[in-house]
Amino acid sequence: MIKVALYEDNDSLRESLSNVLHNSEEFVLTGAFEDANQILKNCAINAPDVILMDVDMPGISGIEASALVTKAFPKTNILILTVFEDQEKLFNALQSGASGYLLKKSKIIEIIEAIHDIYNGGSPMTPAIARKVLDFFTRPQNQPNPEEKLSERELDILKCLVAGDSYKMIASNCFISMGTVRSHINNIYKKLHVNSKSEAVVKALKERLV
Repeated sequence: MIKVALYEDNDSLRESLSNVLHNSEEFVLTGAFEDANQILKNCAINAPDVILMDVDMPGISGIEASALVTKAFPKTNILILTVFEDQEKLFNALQSGASGYLLKKSKIIEIIEAIHDIYNGGSPMTPAIARKVLDFFTRPQNQPNPEEKLSERELDILKCLVAGDSYKMIASNCFISMGTVRSHINNIYKKLHVNSKSEAVVKALKERLV
């Protein structure tokens, strides 16, 4: 079962999502909070696998909270769930360590599928948000140093990460083992000087590496 924590200041939405998660046999709801001011303490106690994170909350924002969690608990997956569609908040969220970005108007089944997807290594995004990501990065490609140039296989895997594929999907599509996928991704992180999948995706799109 996937352990899920919810941070949402809208009482109605928080209660609705809490009921769905609590009554599901697929998830364990570790907590539903109206703000993220104690998020590090909550994560230390409950160790959620996935966090559903609102952006605009009293106290620290969801983006600030995401950065704190990413640094302290790098294995925790953060799925932004918000009303904001503007590019600045989107990219700030991705750079803070969030691995997915959905709009609150998404259907419940889409949110449930996104939780499974992000838990399995994917990067779920509302289609309109994914289009904004692609439309934003139009600057010419920056050439990496020769010793940091990605191999053809690494570029293939980076393309899969940008597409939101899980590690399992990458292994299947590239006909390699999960261990080999992780090894290639670690090398990609080192060459791109990043520490997370979301940072790798942002840099790949920003510098038009794929």
